[in-house]
Amino acid sequence: MKKRISALQIGTKPQGTQATLEAILSFENAIKEAQTDLVVMPEALLGGYPKGEIFGTRLGYRLPEGRESFKQYFDEAITVPGPETHELADLAARLNTNLVIGVIEKQGSTLYCSSLYFTPEDGLAAKHRKLMPTGTERLIWGQGDGSTLPAINTSAGRISGAICWENHMPLLRMALYGKGVDIWCAPTVDEREIWQCSMRHIAHEGRMFLVSACQVQPSPDALGIKVENWDAQRPLIAGGSVIVSPMGDILAGPLKNEEGLITADIDLEDLKRARYDFDVNGHYARPDVFSLQVDESEKKSVVYSKS
Repeated sequence: MKKRISALQIGTKPQGTQATLEAILSFENAIKEAQTDLVVMPEALLGGYPKGEIFGTRLGYRLPEGRESFKQYFDEAITVPGPETHELADLAARLNTNLVIGVIEKQGSTLYCSSLYFTPEDGLAAKHRKLMPTGTERLIWGQGDGSTLPAINTSAGRISGAICWENHMPLLRMALYGKGVDIWCAPTVDEREIWQCSMRHIAHEGRMFLVSACQVQPSPDALGIKVENWDAQRPLIAGGSVIVSPMGDILAGPLKNEEGLITADIDLEDLKRARYDFDVNGHYARPDVFSLQVDESEKKSVVYSKS
């Protein structure tokens, strides 16, 4: 029941998706040496999180240059499955390690912020699409539906999770708690202290181990981009990847302002100890007062049938 779990803190490369994939693969030896059972990577790592970009949009109208920016962003997104997922599946198999990674996924002409789950045995084993893009993320990303709320059994334990501010959605958390999660995976780009508080709370609430992987990006000046009202020397994303115990204690991290792999040894038997006095979906629930119904059907705008 003793496992080793990790977060890989890394950022999207300005050269694009292929360069980012190569950067991930460059950590293969480090991951192999760590002998870890699970590696969680940040939100939107493949495809990028365009922090500070406005895509030429003002309320009521959009500028042509914004459409061009979106086209360029769209071109860096990946198809699922596709060449990049095949590479990651091969990596999981070579390392005999489970991987979770945030990507920008394209289907048709719509982009989704997604988390992909890879196991050594099955390759691409599951996908979760972010249910509610936050703020102006809704300008560029579509919404997921209940058909991508996975919890999967792996050699590291039963894993699931949510992307960035989805973690602040109580009903989503409860829907996934009900699936018996051992390790909660939280890809993000939120670098703030309050995020660390949220991660500790969620681990403690769900009585789960938790791995949050955050992107790290240098200053806009170093990236050669302009972000309005931003200190040119301040990092665009400062990181903060962290691993937390079921009692809310920090086991590794937070890692700040640099790329790297953080790792913690865990004992899944600690889940039983932690849930002795609080099992959020068990003896501490009140189904006679509260219940949650979750629609896991896929939603399509056009459904064809033949009589």
